[in-house]
Formats: sequence, structure tokens, C-alpha cells
Amino acid sequence: MRHSSKEKTKKVLHTPTGERIYELIGGKKETGGTKLHSLAQVGLPEGKSSAPHYHQEREETYYMLKGKAKMRIDEREFILEAGQACLIEPGEVHQIFNESSETVEFLAVCAPPWAPEDQYEV
Repeated sequence: MRHSSKEKTKKVLHTPTGERIYELIGGKKETGGTKLHSLAQVGLPEGKSSAPHYHQEREETYYMLKGKAKMRIDEREFILEAGQACLIEPGEVHQIFNESSETVEFLAVCAPPWAPEDQYEV
């Protein structure tokens, strides 16, 4: 059993593009040692975006907690707002953009658990 929160997360990943990633549940022993999925809470400050990337093996779902952001998956673009989710399938190039004046927050669920060796920047 693992009980976690953003505030209790010891290692926060700050990406070069501005994301703050709090891994709440994951494949590493210190985050629960899960085998089938991982869960992260992501903060994306105003004017920032993720790098365009894809995963060969992992499905990923984003669920918006706060704000709205522009999503690009392959050649499709749409707005993702609080209370909405989107599925990103293996091989789909994706990127999230915060064009608003407030920090956007969302959950990212990966199955199997997220691992850096399955993230390929484009």
C-alpha cells in the first residue's frame, strides 16, 4: 500500500520546458513499485509546454484538474479543460501547451508505469 500526495513528493522533476512533475505512484520502489501503471501530477506554468514526444510501449491518459490547455496529438489539436481527459496511445506524438495566464494542473496515468527509456523526443 502507498499513500501519497503532491506535497509529500520528495523528488520533483523540473523539465527544461517548464513542467513540474510529481510522481505520486510509480514503478520505482520509493513510489510504490507498481507493475501495471503510474500516476503523476503535473504543473505547467503559463506560457510553457511539454516537449513533443511519444512512447513506444506506454498508453498515457491526461486528466485536467485546473485550467485549460491546448493538446496536440499527431496532427490533431484541441482544448482540454478541467474535468476532461484524453487518451494518448503508443506511438502518438503529443504535446501540451499552456496559453493561459495561470498554471495548469493535470494528472498523467501511464500503463505500464512511466519509464524514461520509453520517452522519445521529436
